[in-house]
Amino acid sequence: MKLLLVFVKETDTWRDGPLYQALVQRLRQLEVAGATAQAGIMGFGRHHRVHHKGLFGISDDRPVTIAAVDDDAKIRSAARELRTMAPEALMIVAEAEEVEGRTS
Repeated sequence: MKLLLVFVKETDTWRDGPLYQALVQRLRQLEVAGATAQAGIMGFGRHHRVHHKGLFGISDDRPVTIAAVDDDAKIRSAARELRTMAPEALMIVAEAEEVEGRTS
């Protein structure tokens, strides 16, 4: 099993909507086993600009991480597809192991 992590900014867009939403929808279309987008409370990237929830809870371009899991071939194929949508995003593929005990 592999884990794909994609790091984008909350304000990144794809066509007329949020990039993170388009990436998760594309992963679903590609029939990846599962994917989740999570907004970070705080973070920074290669430019070392800190992004966080600002004054009055208004976002200062928070980081968003998309995590997807499936077998090696499906994750690597999906990563190539997502790269065309998010050429600047940091993408990482890591080994993953499902923990036994899940009932459904």
